[in-house]
Amino acid sequence: MEIALALLVVLATGYLFVTERYPAALVAMMALTTCLLIALVIPWIPGLRASHWITLDEGVAGFSNPATLTVAAMFVLSAGLQHTGVIGWFGPILSRLAGHRLIFVVMLMAVACLLSAFVNNTAAVAIFLPIVLTASARSSSPASRYLIPLSYASQFGGVCTLIGTSTNLLVSSISERAGHGAFSLFEFLPLGAVLCGTGILYVAIMGRWLLPDRTGRSGAPSYQVSEYVTELRILNGSPLVGRTLAESGFGRDQKIQLLTVLRAGTSIWPEPGLVFAADDVLLLEAPAAELMPLRTKWRLKSEPEFRFGAEMMGNHPVHLAEVVLAPGSRLVGRTLEQVDFRRHHRCLVLGLRTREKLPFVRLAVTRLGAGDALLVLGPKEELARLRDDEEFLMLDRIEEPALRRAKVPLALGIFVAVVLMAASGMVPILPAALCGCVALVATRCLSIEEACEAINWKVIFLLAGALPLGLVMEKSGAAALLAEGAVGIARPWGPVAALAVLYLITAVLTEFMSNGATAVLLAPIAMAVAASLNVDARPLLMAVCFAASTSFCTPVGYQTNAMVQHAGGYRFADYVRIGLPLNLLFWGICVWLIPRFWPF
Repeated sequence: MEIALALLVVLATGYLFVTERYPAALVAMMALTTCLLIALVIPWIPGLRASHWITLDEGVAGFSNPATLTVAAMFVLSAGLQHTGVIGWFGPILSRLAGHRLIFVVMLMAVACLLSAFVNNTAAVAIFLPIVLTASARSSSPASRYLIPLSYASQFGGVCTLIGTSTNLLVSSISERAGHGAFSLFEFLPLGAVLCGTGILYVAIMGRWLLPDRTGRSGAPSYQVSEYVTELRILNGSPLVGRTLAESGFGRDQKIQLLTVLRAGTSIWPEPGLVFAADDVLLLEAPAAELMPLRTKWRLKSEPEFRFGAEMMGNHPVHLAEVVLAPGSRLVGRTLEQVDFRRHHRCLVLGLRTREKLPFVRLAVTRLGAGDALLVLGPKEELARLRDDEEFLMLDRIEEPALRRAKVPLALGIFVAVVLMAASGMVPILPAALCGCVALVATRCLSIEEACEAINWKVIFLLAGALPLGLVMEKSGAAALLAEGAVGIARPWGPVAALAVLYLITAVLTEFMSNGATAVLLAPIAMAVAASLNVDARPLLMAVCFAASTSFCTPVGYQTNAMVQHAGGYRFADYVRIGLPLNLLFWGICVWLIPRFWPF
């Protein structure tokens, strides 16, 4: 009964992870809460044994787990490098190579691999994205040629070190708790370096045929979010007032498409004989670059700005910028009206671009999705805050905030010291990382507010909530049961076959659910398989680590894939076309090399 109950909780959690009906962090907390409630009632249910379920202390131990705390510390260390401008060094170097496509791709991936081995890969992609877009524009080549390689390279680098991805830290923590020992900082490097070299070579050679050339309707590079749906109000004195659509010639330009006219809350179809009136709201689709000239020529004003502009902007100079909703943003599935975007971000949304066909409704009540692009107007300092907000991805090069460049040697020295202490074994990774965080704040490389803001609490709650699931599977016997099934299939071919099957299952699952959740669910199964075959569990745990952190086939499998999808104009099939062969290549390499680096 305990096994059935554990499998029910795990399957329900997996279903919610895959369907993304709720944020991953909330799903993890729901699973944790369910497990804790079951722990409370188990003593009162006949046939259930409390010893085969987690205790309350074990349930909340995820919050104090070394892996969770280390991930939080690494967010702060990454922020220290970012706020002092260390990471910004790479931008000018890469920009100078923009005219040489192959060299640019190889160098971009190499630098992204190196950085992602020590810095959160989501942050690395967010930093390089505007650099790539600018370089793409200068070389007049589509950004779709560079952004998938950037996302993949961040994953290659992440599997090279213990701190490169939270998955490695999680599995290391699970392994240590089960008595198999923790992983060292550079234990992943030999195989990780092989995968990095292979991945870069594969993309450099095959990308020529497999990466798409995505361009906009006007032939501009696909990274330009070229067309928006926006609302413009006709002001008194506009040349449109009293004239018909046909007489005015409004919208004859193929770049501008009038979708509908809103008058007193009623939608009017834009027929040639329609007579415009003052206060009509025009719902139209137009390129971002055309919106400002359009408003000036016809005396139109953006509907949100018409009502709130003077009150919100005052005398501050304002700027246009394009931002994309990041995966996991609180705006996903909600409307601008519901989140009160104007008040919270002090910026006006002038337009919206979405991958789906929009109904003729007002922008304020349009439900937003991950990857949707917003055209926003606001003061430079507010746009800078949007750029630093993890919920948004800024496509424009908004001027960088004042960086503490004088602190660069100090911040870099602290980070290198943390790595050296952890790599030498003198100090475990957690106290070394915490010492680094304290040193960054104490030396004013980072303020305490910036340190707190740097921590991605969604990731922390995901890890803390998902960790007890693995323990539930282990204590209930569900992991052993699943392992026996896998061993039954693989036994005639030995442990290498079991490793191949486990890697494949992990790789498939991580394409549709969080890599951390996948690792937490499969690590106990890996250890149970090893026990059943009477072999060392380390090779199987390594298979889980590498498979869970290399997701190439879908835009939803890894956050970096989703981050570049809109900016590159990618379709689902683009990821499958270039990612599936790469996943199979990595599978073969790992099945061949893992037993050699970590013998059974």
